[in-house]
Amino acid sequence: MKILVYGAGPLGSVFAAKLHQGGHEVSILARGQRLSDLREHGVVIHNVTTDEWVTARVNVVERLAPDDAYDVIMVIMRKNNALDILPILAANTRTPDILFLMNNAAGPDALVAALGKERVLTGFPASAGYREGHVIHCLTGTEEESYPIPFGEVDGRITERTRRIAAALDAAPGFKAEIRTDMDAWHKYHVALLMPSLAPALYACGTDRLRLLRTRDALVLAIRAVREGFRVLQAQGLPLTPSSFRLFAWLPEPLLVGFLRQRFADARMEIAMVRHANAARDEIKHLTDEFLTLARATNVPTPAIDRLYPHLDPTTPLLPDGSQEIPMDWRGVWIGAGALAAVVAAGVWLIKSLKSSTD
Repeated sequence: MKILVYGAGPLGSVFAAKLHQGGHEVSILARGQRLSDLREHGVVIHNVTTDEWVTARVNVVERLAPDDAYDVIMVIMRKNNALDILPILAANTRTPDILFLMNNAAGPDALVAALGKERVLTGFPASAGYREGHVIHCLTGTEEESYPIPFGEVDGRITERTRRIAAALDAAPGFKAEIRTDMDAWHKYHVALLMPSLAPALYACGTDRLRLLRTRDALVLAIRAVREGFRVLQAQGLPLTPSSFRLFAWLPEPLLVGFLRQRFADARMEIAMVRHANAARDEIKHLTDEFLTLARATNVPTPAIDRLYPHLDPTTPLLPDGSQEIPMDWRGVWIGAGALAAVVAAGVWLIKSLKSSTD
């Protein structure tokens, strides 16, 4: 396929390199110093997990003209920046399909209004990275362990073009396309998990993951904010997705605190979340505001989200390092322990009953 990657940040660069490795005719759109770096060095990718280095010499362009023709344009950038380029994309009428790979809490309406439903697909890039000079250091899939790339039609249909784009993604080493019929809900739950919750909790700890994992109050607020966000979406009739997020819905709060401490102790979280939080505070604020618009349309209270929200502003004082003033909710633990005790008691009773009947 002839593909334009619109956005030369860390993830756009990763996609350009991998799609090029997959045999596609790839162009990447860049400006300023990044444009110069790409023309001089190519797309240089360092996979931090495997220590693999890849240099891809792709075509580099600095604008999308109305008469430029591609099979698909993949827009891989911050949501607030993607909205700014909608007039440029609308003016280009020779590219039939535009796949937006990004976070999105507001849904696809603005994209569809600008481009028409017949041109828009939405998805998520499912990688992480940061740029150091001309090199992109990233966490992404490998040939041995592929990363799923969720995407789909705005109306949830599975179509010929979703299959065609899925095949293009599958050809890229380390990627595995995941055609979804619920991409809008997937996006909103993903935003709820991160933007009004974990991200401001991290900001409340100075964007220091080690300070976060030892500051229990920040973790408790993040967990409660995630759950508030999930309740907002469920109040709007959106089923919880993906299924892995159910962990945050049913695991007792003290166990979730331990789970988050374990996750943030992993050095890879520096790339997966910390560096992005430092670099993209504007996008996180934009997405949180989008989510709060959804929340205000429901009757769901959001005290934890509201308490964390001021920390999106870098001038807000940080939470005290190591603070543990907020009591944890142990009810889930006691309920679970009670249920386990009941099961054990029932088992003992059954064994005794069976033994008595055979005596």
